[in-house]
Amino acid sequence: MPRSAALAALLIAFVAHADEPKKDLPPIVPADLNRSDPVEYGKDVEPVFADKCFVCHTGGVVQGGYDMTTHAGVMKGGKKRAGKVVVPGKPGESFLFLSCSRQTKPIMPPKGEDNPLTPTELAVVKLWIEQGAKAPVSARVKAKVVLGLPPAVVTPVRAVAVSPDGKVVAAGRGNQVHLFDGKKGDFLKTLVDPELKTADGTPAKAAHVSLVESMATSPDGKTLATGSFGELTLWDLEKGEPRLRIGGFADRVTAVAFSADGKFLATGGGAPTEDGEIKVFDPATGKLAFEVKNGHSDTVFGAAFSPDGKLLATCAADKFVRVWEVPGGKLTKSFEGHTQHVLGVGWTPDGKKLVSCAADNVCKSWDYEKGEKARDFPGHTKQVTGLAFVGKSDQFLTGSGDASVRLWNAGNAGVVRQYPGAPDFVYAVAASGDGEVVATGCEDGLTRVYNGKSGQLVKAAVPPRDEEGKK
Repeated sequence: MPRSAALAALLIAFVAHADEPKKDLPPIVPADLNRSDPVEYGKDVEPVFADKCFVCHTGGVVQGGYDMTTHAGVMKGGKKRAGKVVVPGKPGESFLFLSCSRQTKPIMPPKGEDNPLTPTELAVVKLWIEQGAKAPVSARVKAKVVLGLPPAVVTPVRAVAVSPDGKVVAAGRGNQVHLFDGKKGDFLKTLVDPELKTADGTPAKAAHVSLVESMATSPDGKTLATGSFGELTLWDLEKGEPRLRIGGFADRVTAVAFSADGKFLATGGGAPTEDGEIKVFDPATGKLAFEVKNGHSDTVFGAAFSPDGKLLATCAADKFVRVWEVPGGKLTKSFEGHTQHVLGVGWTPDGKKLVSCAADNVCKSWDYEKGEKARDFPGHTKQVTGLAFVGKSDQFLTGSGDASVRLWNAGNAGVVRQYPGAPDFVYAVAASGDGEVVATGCEDGLTRVYNGKSGQLVKAAVPPRDEEGKK
């Protein structure tokens, strides 16, 4: 399967059914390239896709099932148009070209996102298809990423966190971070970094410029860490203000985890199909404590400290779960068994086992001392996108692309409870230390707050300005 990466903005181009011209936006006419040399995928075409398409067609969960991370993925197509997106030699019959040129509906990128293909870029894609849509013969040269604000319609909730005492639920909705009351689900406030600006100097008026990919609360409940493209922000929850902003990341920060004593903060990420990035910081100062080099061969999607803080588990798109010494980052164990990218990982309270979830629809537990798989947790029918242990219990939550949220017993693989109500992909799950409050983040832009013990939905929460359009 194509390797995946983390996500940044919502494209709906390959999900809809209609194929009619877009009347309110004129077609884009390809430029006259006036070139006779062959178009090369890695040098000419992939940079266009990276700039205009990767934001939503790469990652742990890809829109419409269309993963454009690799040439094979581009040619394979998505759920609705498998094998029909690119017809070699025939751009006029290729949905990819028609949607990018606004000749068919839905267009790509969609209306509302100010980032269409330029006539020159479109001409390159067209010529590549005309010449047979050939595979790459060279690697893409990475261009510097210049971030712009996502469209207002981009509102997936890809990250949630619950304070240890259950009083506050934090949710990353698009590039915003909202706080809700953990007991009632009522809106409390929106976190905004007043110093944050886009590349052209425009105030972002948000928590991050790009999508919020990950978040976690500190053990004392005073700090919220949020990860986005290229940066990590630490927030003072009581004041609702940013305390530290840490930059220098290679790509999206797709995983954040505090150690139980609050002395370390681990991050995971990395660019797709490149070395996974693992960094561990002192959250008090923002100083890098240590970094694991070449720990994974693809994007790291999950990180979790062992209960005693002496080990750090990570998981990645390379299908591995690995464990490292803290501090230092020396590899201690490596677990292989998932057949697709691993999206989440956690430890049992005794530190003897790990549990991981993956895009192969299965969770697995691993015996750390023996270095082998203990059992499978089947049941989900789509990607298991998020995993979170509940306090110091043997129970853990999972969220899935099948729109279900489940509470499992790590010992016997039994399902303790389900939390209904999500109509779409569930990306993130979290719980209070006592399990009384459960929160989930969904593709529909809602943060669902549940009574963790009964499974009853307390509220499907959104900021006040979006109440009218709430589903």
